[in-house]
Amino acid sequence: MRKKTFSFLFLTAFIAPLLLNAEEKNYNNYGIKIGGFIKNDFFYDSRQTVAAREGHFLLWPAEPSRDIENNDINEASSFNFLSIQTRLNLAVSAPDFFGVKTSGLIEGAFFGHSNHDINGFRLRHAFVKLEWENSELLFGQFWNPLFVTSSFPDVVSFNTGCPFQPFSRNPQIRLTQKAGNFDIIAAVLSQRDFANIGPAGASSSYLRNSGIPDIHFQAHYTIDEPDAGSQFIFGGGAAYKKIIPELVTEEDYRTNAAVAGITYMGFAKAKFQPVTIKAQYLLGQNGNDLLMPGGYGISEITDAEKGTVKYSPTQTRAYWLDLHTNGEAFQFGVFCGLSENLGATKELVEGTEITGLGTEIKSLYRIAPRMVLNSGKARFALEFEYTGANFGSIDISEERKGIPVNTEEVSNLRILFGVYLFL
Repeated sequence: MRKKTFSFLFLTAFIAPLLLNAEEKNYNNYGIKIGGFIKNDFFYDSRQTVAAREGHFLLWPAEPSRDIENNDINEASSFNFLSIQTRLNLAVSAPDFFGVKTSGLIEGAFFGHSNHDINGFRLRHAFVKLEWENSELLFGQFWNPLFVTSSFPDVVSFNTGCPFQPFSRNPQIRLTQKAGNFDIIAAVLSQRDFANIGPAGASSSYLRNSGIPDIHFQAHYTIDEPDAGSQFIFGGGAAYKKIIPELVTEEDYRTNAAVAGITYMGFAKAKFQPVTIKAQYLLGQNGNDLLMPGGYGISEITDAEKGTVKYSPTQTRAYWLDLHTNGEAFQFGVFCGLSENLGATKELVEGTEITGLGTEIKSLYRIAPRMVLNSGKARFALEFEYTGANFGSIDISEERKGIPVNTEEVSNLRILFGVYLFL
């Protein structure tokens, strides 16, 4: 399979220039443009971390783990050199579809699907887009709408501000309607690589079995002032998601108990000639599919004999702020983030557990200054990412909403050096 993947990429590199020539000759307005970049990351961590792909995608420092002498095993440094963020994309221009402007994008990277598949080619985006004068319809895999593509952190780390910034790509149908300075966005999503966690681990089946897609609605407002070299964008929205964790109880009775949750989001971006400032606020329920802490617990046992229950999602509140200068050759920036565990929406049943990601974390914070040097198509970037986490125990008899108690703070300093070459 891997040989076939590389053969496809090899052939694409030679076929694409021919297709570009065809575009120049205006053969039905069809063409393919190759893009992407080569990136090499060199990083050091002062502590063991919770991360994906051999430490590359960093979430937070690892929870304390004690040996027989009460020493913290995870208080140990590490380093790694990786090139797996290197990516390729093909932007496709196509003939009009019944008079509608048509385009598409395919993008992948060598990030793999798991640690066992690291270096493997992985699909990131694959969509078809139809455009009218004031409307746009997208079909395919693209960023989750909670990841606002016009305003996200410009950090060096591949985590892009995660877990304070929502991070997920989803198969979807998305409608964008323009009305003056407003963009109204409505979307329905499924899950693929980023899925909720349940009894069988992370799986898209919990959302699929609910019979209802992940539903999003947003409104963005843009003010462009090109003469002053400034731009202002702000907006917000909400998302509704329902999952069915299991179809049968441990006692072998059919069940359709659901975990339903609403996520609210607001963002703002102000771009001036010298600096750009971005910020986002999010209040999410059961948001572990966005690589943010969250999950659900049991709020009621409806039938002890059959094992049927009711669930309540946990809530996470997150903020982030990103500021950077706008110099062409040199840029300085800093990212700050804060995340808080607000517990379940209802009191939970004593003796039960919470299912999810990072549910033992009461709060997280991060500050990450960076320096970026650009020259032509090359970039050299240095970032210092300091992340602190307050870990505790989940004692539902003491804290009925499952907020961790008896917390202990640990931290990690990542020093990251990135080298890019843009195609």
